Amino acid sequence: GELSGVALSDEDAEYQKGKLSYFDDEKKQRYIPYVIEPAAGADRAILAFLCDAYVEDSAPDAKGQVETRVVLRLHPSLAPIKAAVLPLMRKDGHPERARKIYDDLKKRFFVDYDESAAIGKRYRRQDEIGTPLCITVDYDTLKDGTVTVRDRDTMQQIRVSEDKLRGLLEEKLGM
Repeated sequence: GELSGVALSDEDAEYQKGKLSYFDDEKKQRYIPYVIEPAAGADRAILAFLCDAYVEDSAPDAKGQVETRVVLRLHPSLAPIKAAVLPLMRKDGHPERARKIYDDLKKRFFVDYDESAAIGKRYRRQDEIGTPLCITVDYDTLKDGTVTVRDRDTMQQIRVSEDKLRGLLEEKLGM
């Protein structure tokens, strides 16, 4: 078979440590292979999980235009951030209420708080880093104490009261 890799010049060879290169006796050239298989260990498992979880799909944006959405579909037990608390607006008491929810949840879960940019962009950011659930505080939260919980994989949203939020997260995250 044909060898694929990068040929090293004599100048490059002095910076090459030797372990990752291969010398082709027939062509009298040293190569660094394109593919390197790490030893069995944490790095190899993490790479496998990341490769398996990375997905690009299509989803409508806030204006209804279909766009490519990058999603890291990590299993909830592997996701570094379990949920994100997102106030819909940066005014009208939304951030204060969202901070209260965030402060309560961070005692039990690894959660993120984000109030920058439009809500759709914040959802996409959380999708990209593998956060399984987003909790949105909106005007209804201030009226009736319910929040919207959005699932990363299905993009389905449900309303739940704040006092049931912890239980719902434990159920959905398998904790």
